[in-house]
Amino acid sequence: MNKDIKLPHDGLILVSDGRKALFLKNQGDDLYPNFQVERVLQAPDDAPTHQHGAGKPGIRSPRSATEQADWHDQAERKFAGEVAEAVNAICLNDGVKAIVVAAPPRTLAELRNCFSDAVKQRILAEVNKDLTKHPVYEIEQYLTRAA
Repeated sequence: MNKDIKLPHDGLILVSDGRKALFLKNQGDDLYPNFQVERVLQAPDDAPTHQHGAGKPGIRSPRSATEQADWHDQAERKFAGEVAEAVNAICLNDGVKAIVVAAPPRTLAELRNCFSDAVKQRILAEVNKDLTKHPVYEIEQYLTRAA
């Protein structure tokens, strides 16, 4: 995050990938942040592709065979939609005024597609990075250090 972006007290930080989402709140202020975990969402364990069996065939063209459905990709898209709906509800019900979103590129794009207009208006920054496997103090340091 850029040093010019200040996340106020009670600002929401969403750290997500295709399998896990951390909802953090800034219990500090814009000068002295203190990120605390509010909620964690985890996608259900997904079976390996070969265990999914045959589904609807993919796209068929005259030059290629039918493509295999990518079950993991579909599961990640579905999870991103669920995460976005949770953020939409939080903004509607809890009156969150500022949001920072950190996610890898594909997840970030999927979230962006599913966020409500109200959420989009509250986003202070989008960080194109997967931080879900980092402890909260490292996420805080990464997002609040001067760029």
